[in-house]
Amino acid sequence: MKKFILFDHDGVLVDTEFWYYKAGERALADIGFTMDKNQYLRDMTQSLGTWAQARAAGIDEELINKQREVRNAYYQEYLRTEAIEIEGVAEALAELSKYARMAIVTTSKRTDFELIHEKRQITSYMDFVLVREDYERTKPHPEPYLTGLKRFGASKEETLVVEDSNRGLSSAVAAGIECAIVHNDFTKTHDFTGAKYRINHLIELKDIILNPAG
Repeated sequence: MKKFILFDHDGVLVDTEFWYYKAGERALADIGFTMDKNQYLRDMTQSLGTWAQARAAGIDEELINKQREVRNAYYQEYLRTEAIEIEGVAEALAELSKYARMAIVTTSKRTDFELIHEKRQITSYMDFVLVREDYERTKPHPEPYLTGLKRFGASKEETLVVEDSNRGLSSAVAAGIECAIVHNDFTKTHDFTGAKYRINHLIELKDIILNPAG
């Protein structure tokens, strides 16, 4: 039986990854650059992000830094105004909390995370939350999930990571923790070869944590 669950956040508990992409696309459009979505998705699998195409096109770092602030403002606008709930998440967490202790390990910045959860109940099921400011090296480095293990005082064997990206999967694997990948349209083309489990909905985790060898 798994006693602890470490959840990724974006794309697992809330549907934010599309809006993060849209914010970057909009910020680049402001300076006359059209971002290719398919290339962005490919860049994501290599731990690259919004600015890779712009750099490749010769846009200088000073302008990129300026537009990063613009992107962040657009993203927060979307977080305030767009529907980012994932159906069934709250109900699944309520059920899972009967059997395991849970926490969130995310690359989201604290400001964005707090904005997302101002009026949501997801964090009420969690023992703690680790955001980007809580560790030095981000995913795919193992530090985020190793930090989560230490915070719980848990062993790798009794813990499960839940992710939706190959970057997060790599972090879990490097930390030596079994990982379940939940389906997300935005990351469905990623290579999830190292995942122990593949699920479509979080409620499926109940069977996994109660019968991890199944």
